[in-house]
Amino acid sequence: MSKTVKQIIMRDYKNRIAGGGEDYGNALLISIRGMKAIDTTKLRGSLAKKKIKITVLRNSLARKAFEGTSLAQLGELMAGASALAHGGDSVVEVAREIVEAMGKMPGLELKGAILDGTVFKGKAGVTELSKFPTKDEAIGQIVTLIVSPGRNVLGQIKGPGSKVAGIIKAIEEKLEKGETIAKAG
Repeated sequence: MSKTVKQIIMRDYKNRIAGGGEDYGNALLISIRGMKAIDTTKLRGSLAKKKIKITVLRNSLARKAFEGTSLAQLGELMAGASALAHGGDSVVEVAREIVEAMGKMPGLELKGAILDGTVFKGKAGVTELSKFPTKDEAIGQIVTLIVSPGRNVLGQIKGPGSKVAGIIKAIEEKLEKGETIAKAG
């Protein structure tokens, strides 16, 4: 393969994975070698609905293309047929979708993933990653943690206050009944 062709392939990786920019982000490394063509097409179609793409890689060219980027650490996991699953809202979502697809497509192999500089190796690592919260879920958990103490304080204030209000209301009703009886008599 000529140097020009290799440069074109590496530029294609950059355009597909980083959108032509320098931010490669996070991704999942898989192998689709043992899958039937029909299953591969189904997998790509179901992932495309969630804006997740699969890019088949030439390992040596991918290592060169990823040098100095966040995906460089995946180079050690690139052996045999490799493909990069990327896109979607987060790599956690990609991992969830791929782990779910493994049940239906046994030829799919998980090699690893990278999230914010942390490498998750093999099936066990990717399965662990798929259990992480996505960015939106993490924000929701943080908001709940922040709001929770305020809700507890409000409940503590409201509880006794409503009891006192109930007692005052009962006294008021008794006094009104007493006035009504005194005026009638």
